[in-house]
Amino acid sequence: MIGFLRGTVAYLLSDICLLDVNGVGYRVYIAGNTHQQLHLGEEATLFTHTAVREDAIQLYGFYSQEEYDLFQLLLTVSGIGPKVALGIIGAITPAKLCQAIQKKQASVLTKLPGIGKKSAERMIVELKDKLHFADAGEVETLEDFFGMPDIGEGVVAEAAAALQSLGYNPQQLAPVLEKCTKLKADQDVQAVIKFALKELSGR
Repeated sequence: MIGFLRGTVAYLLSDICLLDVNGVGYRVYIAGNTHQQLHLGEEATLFTHTAVREDAIQLYGFYSQEEYDLFQLLLTVSGIGPKVALGIIGAITPAKLCQAIQKKQASVLTKLPGIGKKSAERMIVELKDKLHFADAGEVETLEDFFGMPDIGEGVVAEAAAALQSLGYNPQQLAPVLEKCTKLKADQDVQAVIKFALKELSGR
């Protein structure tokens, strides 16, 4: 198993980077917060997890040891695979996820991409005695957890989850989602996503 890779960032997308390690390009799946730490042409070190499937071998990379450790813990939860775990890593800090689980705040966990009510309940049951990250302080609302308004259960919330799965982090989404909440009430999820992508691209 590959523990970490150190090389030059040769290619960079929202959820994938190519790391040139002595002339060999490793395709590594990354979360939005790791993406922010990487720059084309610069050297980087990523802690890596190797996922072996019947049809593929995939690498998942993390800029910090803490995020790598959290990823490993998430994989122990029934029904959570590498892609969902990576989406969670990109949507919330390890400390704040720890606090949400310890306080049994399922309403926070269901805001994470790929996590429904049953998955949130499994996370609480299976991880409550395993997570021991630093205290995130007193945070009670979704705005405290994600740095964005509490956008409820409607179409904007669904659009936010979809955008996070594309690699956008809460800090990027916060001002755009605030604008989305002012859209007409009859907008569907696809319309909100289209609006948000246009705002994020600066057009």
